[in-house]
Amino acid sequence: MPNTLRGPRVATSLKARVFLLMLATLIIVAIPAAGAFVWIVNETVTKIGTLFAEKQILFDRYRGLESLMREVSLAETVARSPAVVDWAQDEADPAKAARGIAELEHYRLSFADRSYFAVLGSSGNYYFNDAANSFAGQQNRYRVQPDNPRDGWYYTTVAHGSGCHLNVDHDDTLAVTKVWTNCVIRSGDKVLGVIGTGVDLSHFIREVVDIPQKGVQSMFVDSSGAVQAHRDPKLVDFHSLTKDLDAKKTVYRLIDSEGDRAAMAEMIREVTRGEVTVQSRFMTLSGHDYLVGVAYLDKLGWYNVTLMDVDEIVDREMFLPIGLLLAGMLLAAALLTMLLFKRSVLDRLGRVEEGMQDAQRGVYDTAHLDRGRDEIGRLSQAFGRMARSVGDNTTMLEQMVLERTGELERIAYLDPLTEIPNRRGFVDSFVRDMVQARRAVRPSGLMLVDMDHFKSVNDTFGHQFGDEVLVEVVNRVTCAIRRDDICARWGGDEFIILLKDCDESSLARVGAKIVAAVNSRTMMAPDAVSPVDLSVSIGACMIEPTDSLVDATAKADAALYAAKLAGRDCHIVYGDPSAIVDLTQLQLAVGAS
Repeated sequence: MPNTLRGPRVATSLKARVFLLMLATLIIVAIPAAGAFVWIVNETVTKIGTLFAEKQILFDRYRGLESLMREVSLAETVARSPAVVDWAQDEADPAKAARGIAELEHYRLSFADRSYFAVLGSSGNYYFNDAANSFAGQQNRYRVQPDNPRDGWYYTTVAHGSGCHLNVDHDDTLAVTKVWTNCVIRSGDKVLGVIGTGVDLSHFIREVVDIPQKGVQSMFVDSSGAVQAHRDPKLVDFHSLTKDLDAKKTVYRLIDSEGDRAAMAEMIREVTRGEVTVQSRFMTLSGHDYLVGVAYLDKLGWYNVTLMDVDEIVDREMFLPIGLLLAGMLLAAALLTMLLFKRSVLDRLGRVEEGMQDAQRGVYDTAHLDRGRDEIGRLSQAFGRMARSVGDNTTMLEQMVLERTGELERIAYLDPLTEIPNRRGFVDSFVRDMVQARRAVRPSGLMLVDMDHFKSVNDTFGHQFGDEVLVEVVNRVTCAIRRDDICARWGGDEFIILLKDCDESSLARVGAKIVAAVNSRTMMAPDAVSPVDLSVSIGACMIEPTDSLVDATAKADAALYAAKLAGRDCHIVYGDPSAIVDLTQLQLAVGAS
């Protein structure tokens, strides 16, 4: 048993292990506590951010409405003007045309952009004048055509039948990009044309969208989600009124996940119903998490979408002192607990450790053990009794293991019938002895001993008598060889012998001795009329330094077949000139056997 108490300090010191345990416990407690603290901070930041978001969205909604509603209201007023309606009904009347254009020029000075446009449905004529009054007397600029895709906004607006509609568009003819307010001119149920004004898109973005607010981005989208105003002009969807949904640049394309896209659509539906003013939730846009808020500009048909980076708005570092205070309190509590535990438990267990060291050295004196009446004291006394029992049981178990190991080795390496080594045992002994013999330069010999006509013994008298014959032959063979020589059962009625420190003459003498010893006495089988003669054939060879067991047994086997061919009951040494047998006869004998 290894002396584990003398190992590394951390592995053997109970105090160190308990300290590590306390440290691990502190970490285990600290991790969920830190997680809870972070969760509280995140919830607090989210709550603050959400409140800020609602206020920011309402503020952006108000600014967006304020910026555009005045223009929409003025455009609606012009669209309902009697002078304009009369002109739209009879564009060819010069008096009505003069009054209509005068009315437009009057309101032009009231529009923020100091510009207006009007399309009369009867002719398709497009009238326009700008802040510089560049087209005074030439307000009729061109004529809209149904087959001109650039005029699609007009026909889409007319198709709505009433009201005002916003459209971000670039007028190729006028070479301007604006947020256009398109109001339908009506007389009863009859649509007469479209009138409106525009707000310069860059001015609108600068005043309403591109606000210098840290962590806040604002945009405006229409009911389909098409972006109408954004600080990045590349994201603005121009000509939204005339595009298919798949071709529009929508806010949904900025959102990463399908779930967030569905949530955005639901938020737009919620604020459209008017049950709530603001909807907000966290979403991921372009790989970054934002608190997204949505408000409805019902007067314009647009939606204000505000993206807030909560981490930019609310500085999480302001929670750091609170976190450090809580961590310090947790550490102080852990150190105090450790000190109390050391005095009441670890120091007393240290005395138990001394008793363990004594028990390991075989000293079972319990004088050093704790004598308390609590759990540690009872543990110490129980350990003393257990240590003595363990010592006794260990001695007994080690003896049993030795006995069992010896028995297993005997079963694995001995032949159970003859109690001499089996093939596995002989191979191990051969390898080991050959290494020693080669180092000492001592020659060795090998014999294969095969019983003559053993099959007829089994067939005639039965296998039980055959086993008795095998045992008797082994006894006679082992008596004929030296104590250091090894005799093993090679298989069936064949045995193999390793003769140590011998030469060819001694090999021949031992072979003759074995042949004589085996056939020296007969055996009487049960119910037999006459005794049974016993004889063996032996093939022997000297083992060369370079021979393996396969090489040596091949030579001995060749000599054995020569002995059988020579009439059995004899021995032949491989390479003996006096025992040369014709090779053809030997091969025939091998094939016959």
